[in-house]
Amino acid sequence: MKILEPLRAVAFRAGLVLLLALLPWGMPLAQEAPAMKAVQVSPSAWYVEGLSALGSSANQNFISNAGFVVTPAGVVVIDALGSPALAERLLAEIRKVTPQPVTHVIVTHYHADHIYGLQAFHKQGARILAHRAALDYLNSETARQRLETSRQDLAPWVDAHTGLVPADEWLDGDKVLAVGGVRFMLQHVGPSHTPEDLVVYLPQEKVLFAGDLVFRSRIPFVGQADSGHWIQALDVLLGFDATTIVPGHGPLSSEARKDMQLTRDYLAHLRTSMGEAARNLDPFEDAYKATDWSAFEHLPLFRVANRMNAYNTYLLMERDAK
Repeated sequence: MKILEPLRAVAFRAGLVLLLALLPWGMPLAQEAPAMKAVQVSPSAWYVEGLSALGSSANQNFISNAGFVVTPAGVVVIDALGSPALAERLLAEIRKVTPQPVTHVIVTHYHADHIYGLQAFHKQGARILAHRAALDYLNSETARQRLETSRQDLAPWVDAHTGLVPADEWLDGDKVLAVGGVRFMLQHVGPSHTPEDLVVYLPQEKVLFAGDLVFRSRIPFVGQADSGHWIQALDVLLGFDATTIVPGHGPLSSEARKDMQLTRDYLAHLRTSMGEAARNLDPFEDAYKATDWSAFEHLPLFRVANRMNAYNTYLLMERDAK
């Protein structure tokens, strides 16, 4: 994990430069945040859906999903959204459903759009659970720099009072959490999207909270992912036999195999095209121009994310080929 940290920092800076270069002059990043509304997905599970957009001050960084499950002994939240203000809005949605307090927050991974709201739940006394593999990132210079940048770009929703909140319980592997007679199966499926990826399965209701292993109706954010293991992890998710999937981004899914296939096909295409270029020592720019992106270029955020995804995959495949 320590070996990966310098790569994360370098790739983050390179990715940020590429992302800014991708944006056409005058392209508006800001969008108005939609009204947050909790949608029921099973007798005890609910979720809220973020925008298919870049995080901005105007949308309060509401670009990811979060879920919650109501039990007789309290509410279990899955992911905390991208700012303390959003977390407070999520708490308000929970109060519309139940007077029960939030007892636990399960973090699927420590990306900013899923964790900057943690302090609001921690203040309420919720116990935070995450996989121990997140500690390297949480204590890194990359995470600190990302927070400093967010305090400027996402102000006033992320500011000097917004902090990185560690888990109260760091998991070393899988765990079955029981709250009010409801079983939550927490399975570690990283390193995939991140080293610490957790998914949460409710076997009683066949609901799977897939975190960012599943991006629906938009281009995935690959970042410094282990895309080869990510593809394998999608097969693990199919083994849960879920009838409903709450993705990390995008609308609810009731067609697990079909919707996972989009993410899988995209990752496979990146690895095939960039892997061949890396093995042949082809320059990235030539490889990118020569690749057929037509199967994916219609998807939201393709223009702002695809080039960065391809570049990071090229670096990954180049390193693996050595």
